[in-house]
Amino acid sequence: MLISEASRIVKALALEQGFDSCGISKAGFLEEEATGLEKWLEKGYHGDMSWMENHFDARLDPRKLVPGAKSVISVTLNYFPETEQDPNTPKISKYAYGRDYHKVVRGKLKRMLNGIQSQIGQVEGRGFVDSAPVMDRAWARRSGLGWIGKHSLLLTKNSGSFFFIGALILDLELEADGATTDHCGTCTACLDACPTQAIVAPTVVDSNKCISYLTIEYKKELPQAYQSKMEDWIYGCDICQDVCPWNKFAKPHNEPDLNIRPAVQSNDWEDWEEVTHELWEEIMKGSPIRRAGYEGFKRNLSFSKKGKTP
Repeated sequence: MLISEASRIVKALALEQGFDSCGISKAGFLEEEATGLEKWLEKGYHGDMSWMENHFDARLDPRKLVPGAKSVISVTLNYFPETEQDPNTPKISKYAYGRDYHKVVRGKLKRMLNGIQSQIGQVEGRGFVDSAPVMDRAWARRSGLGWIGKHSLLLTKNSGSFFFIGALILDLELEADGATTDHCGTCTACLDACPTQAIVAPTVVDSNKCISYLTIEYKKELPQAYQSKMEDWIYGCDICQDVCPWNKFAKPHNEPDLNIRPAVQSNDWEDWEEVTHELWEEIMKGSPIRRAGYEGFKRNLSFSKKGKTP
């Protein structure tokens, strides 16, 4: 089969699975990103996420993850909601409104790989979604799906940044797409809006200051210096995305699994305070919010509420 035909089949299968975009890169060493990653780790910007230090070489070279890898297929899945949280509720990041995206995207990647094997033949590969040492944003940028915004997230002109990124690494040679150009220009909206000044330089985020990191990954007592800067966030934070001019082009997703859960939409501060561990487990079944744990969620709730302006 011609490389061009195989590439067409791959992209058609991605759309068939409901992905919003698909791009292809040649598998190889991410030389450009290596220096930036090394400096980011040296400065301790990864906080307590010690796993970011592991598998450094594999993180930069997909051929170390999938033997004989020749192509990296990048896909995006929109999660911008049609229905958002009610006013005056504790804020939860939009990505966590519905079912755990790892499960949603992983299932689509698995079915996509099955389709490739069925239509093209003997192909080996693995799907990844934010759960292995794969620099998904770098590969998505290389494949032309967007550019890295100053908030460090992948941005596109037609849909902003509210999407998940998946990667499918194959031992199949495909036509590589070219990278697109940067369209942030002189805009500094995300840097200016971050209440904790976590975006220390364009495209560089210090996790130690980031509300998303603090409310999801950080397991210790939250720094008092940030209590008055939480702006009602209790799980994740969307401020840098909400203020981005490109996100005015975001359109609601059509993935039922990602629809907002009733409790996430309407529970107010008192409702969440009264939720028992047992009820929380029931509400959060299959939710990415489980990553914070019940105690972590309650910690965030109490901390953010105390920082509210009277």
